[in-house]
Amino acid sequence: MASSTMQEIHPASTAVNKDDLMIPLIDFSPFFTGTPSDKHAVALSITNAFKTSGFVYLKSHGIPPSVVSRVFASSARFFARPQRQKDELGWTTPQSNRGYVAIGREKLTTVDQTNGVDDLRASAPDIKETMELGREGVEGLPNRWPDHLDDEGKDFKETMQTFFEMCKTLHTQIMRAIALGMSLPEHFFDDYVNEGDNNLRLLHYPAVSKEVFNKNPDQVRAGEHSDYGSVTLLFQDKHGGLQVRSPKGTFVDAIPIADTIVVNAGDLLARWSNDTIKSTRHRVIQPPAPVNEEPGEDNSGDYPARYSIAYFCNPNSTKLIEALPGTFGEDIDVAKKYADITAGDYLVQRLTATY
Repeated sequence: MASSTMQEIHPASTAVNKDDLMIPLIDFSPFFTGTPSDKHAVALSITNAFKTSGFVYLKSHGIPPSVVSRVFASSARFFARPQRQKDELGWTTPQSNRGYVAIGREKLTTVDQTNGVDDLRASAPDIKETMELGREGVEGLPNRWPDHLDDEGKDFKETMQTFFEMCKTLHTQIMRAIALGMSLPEHFFDDYVNEGDNNLRLLHYPAVSKEVFNKNPDQVRAGEHSDYGSVTLLFQDKHGGLQVRSPKGTFVDAIPIADTIVVNAGDLLARWSNDTIKSTRHRVIQPPAPVNEEPGEDNSGDYPARYSIAYFCNPNSTKLIEALPGTFGEDIDVAKKYADITAGDYLVQRLTATY
């Protein structure tokens, strides 16, 4: 990632503030090393953001920039492989959710749009390819590594396995912050997330002619959607394109900020919290126009390729998800909104509708 081209931001500043959408930038280091008071303040900041915008930016999160850069480079080399090599590693089933997904196969939607996903895919397919990686050692659900192809394939496997575990550790810490922020014991979620039933998604949005977007106003790189699990850790490159839906119904740019992770709450966490926490819709469009591009200038060229890395965090697949303590009851006059469901069953339902 080329940090020099990203927006620099003061630690106390707000990352995004437009159309009633406020996404804070939070220094996570006091949660690791601060006083109990500091730790609780960070926890409240994260949880309050999830209750309002559903998004935060985290800095000083514990994953070194050098590691992130190595993962981006390895991802780019993977997507540069011949198409036949990638197709041999193809995604198979929602139960597995592992393997390569070619351009046009997936169509991201919102939870209330799934019945029309085939029409959406036909009219405006998502212009991206992905590689999906799950936790190792799940019987009958192996990851589809390229390590048998060459040394680069072996390095890819080692790099992604290491990164997966680092993200898993960060996920645990974020869930501890959410627990404290919701007046639950700090380790409340530990037994829900200790297996690491998460999904590491490498994304490549290839260079696209501007004409594609000019001809089809509904065309996007990744359609409007909300994420399925508990939280998502998103690592952006310098090009941008992520937009978050505001309370006013507009889409606001979530600009790349050097050495930060964009963290958002997913549908399952919203359900788990009895809708106390928001799972906010977002999408990926073409990058914003360069600041020096004048109106009326020739815009018939290409939008550059974009790479991003998403780590989708989920509860252990066998865990029963029911409304969290304190989010319902006679004392607050709020009823449970959703039936209990296991995390695995919920995610399979959503993935089945997506592919």
